[in-house]
Amino acid sequence: MSSPLDNLPDDLVALKAFIARQDRRHTEELEQLRREHRLMLSRLREQLNLALARQYGASSEVIPDTQLRLFNEAETDAAPAEPPEAVEVRSHARQRTGRRALPQSLPRVDILHDVPEAQRVCPHDGQSLQRIGEQTSEQLDIVPAKVRVLRHIRAKYACPACEQHVVSAALPAQPLPKSVASPGLLAHIAVSKYTDALPLYRQERIFERMGVTLGRASLAQWMVKTGALVQPVINLLRDELLSQAVIHADETTVQVLNEPGKSPESTSYMWVQAGCDPDRPIVLFDYDPSRSGRVPMRLFGEFSGVLVTDGYEGYAPVCHANGITHAGCWAHARRRFDEVLKASGINPRKTPKGKSPPKARRAIKALRWMKTLFAIEHAIREHDPTARYEARQSRSKPVIDELRQWLDETLPTVPPNTALGRALGYLDSQWPRLIRFLDDGRIEMTNNRAENAIRPFVVGRKNWLFSATTDGANASANLYSLIETAKACELEPYAYLRYLLTYLPRATCVDEVEAVLPYNADKDQLLDLDNPVLP
Repeated sequence: MSSPLDNLPDDLVALKAFIARQDRRHTEELEQLRREHRLMLSRLREQLNLALARQYGASSEVIPDTQLRLFNEAETDAAPAEPPEAVEVRSHARQRTGRRALPQSLPRVDILHDVPEAQRVCPHDGQSLQRIGEQTSEQLDIVPAKVRVLRHIRAKYACPACEQHVVSAALPAQPLPKSVASPGLLAHIAVSKYTDALPLYRQERIFERMGVTLGRASLAQWMVKTGALVQPVINLLRDELLSQAVIHADETTVQVLNEPGKSPESTSYMWVQAGCDPDRPIVLFDYDPSRSGRVPMRLFGEFSGVLVTDGYEGYAPVCHANGITHAGCWAHARRRFDEVLKASGINPRKTPKGKSPPKARRAIKALRWMKTLFAIEHAIREHDPTARYEARQSRSKPVIDELRQWLDETLPTVPPNTALGRALGYLDSQWPRLIRFLDDGRIEMTNNRAENAIRPFVVGRKNWLFSATTDGANASANLYSLIETAKACELEPYAYLRYLLTYLPRATCVDEVEAVLPYNADKDQLLDLDNPVLP
């Protein structure tokens, strides 16, 4: 049997050279192993710090100005400072503080408190006192929800001569025929679940306290049927949404227990789309068991404007296929650098100057530029699109150019699998979409519009947890769409749903359905819940 020693050179000089080569190779391998261990340890520390920050830290992503000003590198100070705006301050003018006046739209009930007869005599001269005025104070009162029964009495007429012809008054079309649920009850259940996040089992108990037995199975069935009833309204809202210039989109998870071909533990998705037309604000939800790119193809297959999303690539195929302008979200880019600070285990509000690790200083450097961009957007948010475009070209574009130059210099020097490397990689990969807002004043800098629209669904999901069937998920999507669109149109959700469910069953053509879309409804007409003015 041969031995490794048999391959050693016989010459002493050659043997020394061989040993030196082996030693260098082993040293290099050991150093490489040490580097890998250090990098792995750094990643584990980042993951631990990030997990601790998510569990116990503040959720705010706002970095104090004092921390952002700690780093005065030449490249970050090169941006021309904006002159401070002149603000006219009235001397000694203060805002009125104290209790706010109660809304004048609320009904008033007058309660008269009079002086007793015995006290209406002057103690000085015995003369009777005369009423000279009154003092009025107001309290806010509330009457708990009252359950009542609507009795539909239909008059009947008959011919007194032949006694053969009988006619009865027609019963107006109802949202759920042959059901005890009125439009008001259906609206109340929907708003309680989809606005106030009250699961149906809790509503069942509330009705029991009122002396009414309504099983949650009946409540669920009513919501499914109501969601199907409003489908014509959803269709018209979708047509209008796809005709708008800019749409924001986002998605979140939902669990459906009885979904064909999927286990109860599997994940499905609720997709939200929000329009930007201030005259016709629309928020639509859509349920789908998948998060694949085919869903955006279905939702935006007839759209050709601007689509604002986060970094999820599932929206890319429909944008390429339809020539849609794909804009990104700076809030998501900022969040990645905020996570670098959390992964570094530092508190920006408490860390002394010069004590932050280098990766944290780089993250704060990027956040400083982003803070400037957001400040510019805040200043011009009330401007028209043309004025916003001009301001972005003159004020935001120089900041963007500096950030891009810094990104090109920094990206090659940071390992890609670290928190900072991932933040830089995200910023680099999303860059073409992130800078879309510079060239179009209609495009918002973030996707906050969609994220804010989907938040009520996320809050509700924490309470009701799941949908039992796909029909229930689709009904939830429709009812969330109506409620959030009504809120965007500054309508009270219950009043609008009650109004809609009263009139919609009577509509016979598209024009009559269009008359009750949220942005066509008259807020003043909805205030009288007992006598809504129907179109």
